[in-house]
Parts: sequence; C-alpha cells; structure tokens
Amino acid sequence: MAALLDPRSSFIAGRWADHDATFAVEDPADESVLCEVASASAADVEEAVAAARSSFDSGVWADRPAAERAEVVRAFLDALAALSEPLVASISAEAGQPTWFAEMTQVQMGLDLGRRTVDLYLAMPHEEANPVPVDELVRGRVALSVRRHEPVGVVSAITPYNGAFIMAMQKLVPALMAGNSVVLRPSPLTPISSLALGLAAEAAGLPPGVLSVLIEEGAAGAEVMTTDPRVDMVSFTGSTGVGRRILAQAAPTVKHVALELGGKSAQIYLPDALHRVAQGAAAVVAATAGQACVAATRMLVPQESKDDVLAAVTGAYGALTVGPPTAPGTVLGPVISAAQRDRCERFVALAEEHGGKVVTGGGRPAHLDRGYYVEPTVLDVPDNANPAAQEEIFGPVLTVIGYRDLDDAVRIANDSPYGLSGQVYGADVAAATAVARRLRTGAVNVNTSVFSAYAPSGGYKQSGLGRERGPDGIRAFQEVKHMSIGELPR
Repeated sequence: MAALLDPRSSFIAGRWADHDATFAVEDPADESVLCEVASASAADVEEAVAAARSSFDSGVWADRPAAERAEVVRAFLDALAALSEPLVASISAEAGQPTWFAEMTQVQMGLDLGRRTVDLYLAMPHEEANPVPVDELVRGRVALSVRRHEPVGVVSAITPYNGAFIMAMQKLVPALMAGNSVVLRPSPLTPISSLALGLAAEAAGLPPGVLSVLIEEGAAGAEVMTTDPRVDMVSFTGSTGVGRRILAQAAPTVKHVALELGGKSAQIYLPDALHRVAQGAAAVVAATAGQACVAATRMLVPQESKDDVLAAVTGAYGALTVGPPTAPGTVLGPVISAAQRDRCERFVALAEEHGGKVVTGGGRPAHLDRGYYVEPTVLDVPDNANPAAQEEIFGPVLTVIGYRDLDDAVRIANDSPYGLSGQVYGADVAAATAVARRLRTGAVNVNTSVFSAYAPSGGYKQSGLGRERGPDGIRAFQEVKHMSIGELPR
C-alpha cells in the first residue's frame, strides 16, 4: 500500500499550525486507527478567519488580474497532481473507497474539473454592458450602464466525507478564480486527503490567508465559520439536517449560502428499457457503497414487470465483489462508520415493518469479520410511503417500486422532500425526455450521464440552494454590481 499523506496539523495563513489536541482517524475497512491528526483550537479558527478577511480586504489576491490568478491556481492544481499517489492512498484508506475510484473519480476527475473551471472562468465576461433603454440613457445623462461580477469576499467551504477531494475542487477553484479568500473545513471522518490542499497552496505560492485548511474533531470551528460576521458566504455539501442548521446560523449576518444537501433520487425505466436495470442497480452501490447524495436509490419500474426486475437486480448484486478497498476487483467497500452501518440496518428493519421485503442482502457480509460493511441490499417495497423510499439512507440499499403508468411514475418520483437528481431510461428518447421534463429535480440524466465543469448541479426543495459547477457555480461566488456612468453636468 502506498504511503499516506503526512498527517499534519491545520494549514492557517500560510503556515502549519501548532496544536496540542489530537484525534484518531479510523480506517472503516478494518476499524483500525490510521493516524492521529492534530485538531484546530478556537484560536486557530479565529486566526484563519481573520487572515482570510485581511487577505481579501487588502486586495492581495482579489485585485490581481484574472490571468495572474489563473496562473497560480494552475500551479496549485499541478502541485496536487504531483501528490496523486499519497492522495489516492489517503482517500481510499480514510473513506473506504476502492483504489480505482479514489484515483479515477476523486483525484483525476477532480483535477480535470479544476483545470476546466479555470478555463471556463477566463472565458466568461465579468464586466459587461447592461442593457438600458435609449430614452433612459438620454434623459438620465447616462453614458454607460455596466454590470460587474465581483468576488463575494471571505468564503467558508465545508466538504463531506464521501467526496472530500472532488467536492473541494468544486468549491475552491471557482471561489479562488473569482478572487475570494477561502477557509476550508473537511469532515473529521476524512481529513487526511484535504491536507494536500495546504501543501499545494505552499507550493503554488498562494498569498497567506487566501486559503486555510482547518482540521478539527468536533464542530465548534465549523459553527464559527457559519456565524462570524467577517465571513461573507458559506458553501456546504452534506446532509439536509446540517444544512438547515447552517441556514439558521448564517441568517443573523445575512450571508450568502450555497447548499448541496441530501437526495432520494429516482431512476425510472420505461417499458422498453428494462434490459438496463441491472446496470442501473449496480451504479447505486458501486464505489461509494451507496454513500452519494445523487445516488438513484429508488428504482421505478412497470408493476407488471417488477418480479423480473427484482430477479435481474438480485443477480447483479450477487456478482458484486465486496471487500477491502485495496483488494483487486473490489467494487463495494465499507460504509464510513459503525453509526452509518447501524443506520442502514435500521432502515432495512423499518422497511420490513412497513410491508417491504428483503430480496437480497440486508445484513453484513459473512466473510468479513471486521470493518463497517453492509451487503448490497434490494428491498421490494409496496409503495413510496415506505420509510426506505422516503428517507436518505446513505448506504448500499436500493428500493424497487412498481408504477401503473408514466403519470404514476412521475408522481412517485416527485413524492419526496428531496430533488437533487434523477434518471430516465427509454429506447424512445422523446418519451423519456418528456418524463424528464416533468421531474422536480435539479438534474436529470436521460439514458446517459455527464459530470463536467461546464454542467451545473444542485437541488430543488430540501436538496439545497444554488448550483455548483458550470457558469452558475462560478457566479455563486460573485456579487453583482451595477454601475451607471455619466458625464458631470456643466
């Protein structure tokens, strides 16, 4: 196994902080302690926020031309690329994700996302003429009406355990390109990989205070990051419950808030696309053990075909290799913690109490006596009211629900407090697209999927506020200023 990143302390205002307190980071694959990591103190959080405020207000980064910021951010990404081997090992060890996924999806896709975000930012207008009727120009002695997109200021970025690196790329690169100063706080469950961000900031020569990385065991520092009046924006990816608390904490100072929260996405199969169900079912649980907010954990199929679908999905799950993330051929690793494994088991039991049936899985793999493993599980539930169909479980658990017709399928898909993502499969592309247009969700994949710096993601309803990636994801880190410019009357 490759060496992990050096488990240092927090990176604050261009230096590695000195800490007294430490906490253990656990390996979810075997329940061992990976390392002890230093935990930030209240004074560290204060220093990070103050340095971010000072660096932004001084203009040391925000006032640089965009091309110069791009040069530094590209050097930052190159420095991360040079750390790929220990970065991949750290992600796989702390998050329990297969090595191939940590390398290809988190690191390589994350770096590609960052580089393309730089290109996108440079291609976008950040100061442009604002349309104004000619009579207003004449009557108001206005020579020019200009709309500027300026940095929002100090940004608190809070990332989740299931995608610490790639989610950091979604937040950091557009925020830095826009000229903001950022304090980033990863999940205490997976803090090691985020230390690479401090190393890269050093190597690239980011001015002190423009990027700090806070590692802490609890949530006291995160709460300062969401309440301190010196912070202008909070960008958070995580659960809906925590997102609600962040909204409340940010409200007194009226901060900008961007939230990518939970999901209970549906994958809908038209009658002519049922041959695709095994592949769709495997995608829910592979690589992240179902711990993905966009995972389409509700499978909607024609009621008359449900038994055949259940058989196909059961066969697909039986073929998945469950095991340690570094073992060759592993497709499904552990969930992040004992608490998350307990949550999966609790919802399987709740599903049965409310009329559902466990078709396959539902327990712990017999061949793995250590680690937080959950068998890939298929639940046959009678309707969408079942708890397993309504709540985000965040584990390798799929519910299969029958629908009467496409109107019923749309009704079921939209019968959720969430609206993050969705999938529709159909040989008749026009019919499948018509269904997609009716879904109340921030993204819908019709027969395919795309993850790109140019394509936005985000949620309807309780799945979040705002968008990440794409032009909207860049604008999220900017304020809009209107300037009316005229001649001084003589």
